[in-house]
Amino acid sequence: MEETWLSLGTLKKGYPDRILKLKKPFPRGTYVLVELPEGRKEVFILTEVSYKVPLSIKGIPVVLRKANAKEIEEFEKKLELEEKGWEFCKQFTKELGLEMNLVRVDCFFDRSKIIFYYTAEGRIDFRQLVKELARALRMRIEMRQIGVRNETTLIGGIGYCGKEFCCTKFLTQFAPLSIKMAKEQGLILDPNKISGPCGRLLCCIAYEEDLYKEALEGFPKVGTKIKIEEKSYRLIKYNIFQRIVYLESKEGEVILLPMEKLKHLKEELISEKETEEFFKVLEED
Repeated sequence: MEETWLSLGTLKKGYPDRILKLKKPFPRGTYVLVELPEGRKEVFILTEVSYKVPLSIKGIPVVLRKANAKEIEEFEKKLELEEKGWEFCKQFTKELGLEMNLVRVDCFFDRSKIIFYYTAEGRIDFRQLVKELARALRMRIEMRQIGVRNETTLIGGIGYCGKEFCCTKFLTQFAPLSIKMAKEQGLILDPNKISGPCGRLLCCIAYEEDLYKEALEGFPKVGTKIKIEEKSYRLIKYNIFQRIVYLESKEGEVILLPMEKLKHLKEELISEKETEEFFKVLEED
């Protein structure tokens, strides 16, 4: 069985941690040279002790070795450039009257490029801003407009689960999400419970989607009308772990029924479309 050393590292104090793969363990606080999945190299500071997991992990940054004195010096210069870039961008944005919110500034370790991440309501004509920044920093400038999910990824934070945001720590792309997924998983359709700080559905809703689809294969959809002993009920949710369904009558009475019993009653099912507002609480843009 393959084993992998892992640790957490950051590009800068105050930046979110990222999972790093190591060839051997290093103590917390070590400056390390890291190769990113896209091929370029950066210096990270380890924020946690190294730990071993019994599996092989691909597609995450790899620690090549400890950073030497010259690389640490270049790293400090890079941080200074990012701070200057932030101040210059805020100044020029104000002078040019641009309606944009600067989120983060990242300078490549080799100083070949500096990227300014920002959010804005619409398109921004930043051509003059780029000229001013290039003149002040004497570097290649890239302006990158991002959405609310990407903004949350860059800023980082702690989720409802008590751990760092998945999008910050390891997700490389966002899976398509829908209210239907939350319904199938029996989640409480409250925007405060199924949406993240970005205002969109929680990324983790997609993690068990395939499991729920497999478990519910062949069962009627939530909202379907079911007739039992001449009394009509609406299927309101499932519990795939206990293998039960929740049925609600017009009077508000809720009964529990084994999922296998529901399959047996399949011939007595009366299909009914969900009303327009039924379970409609949170939708993505």
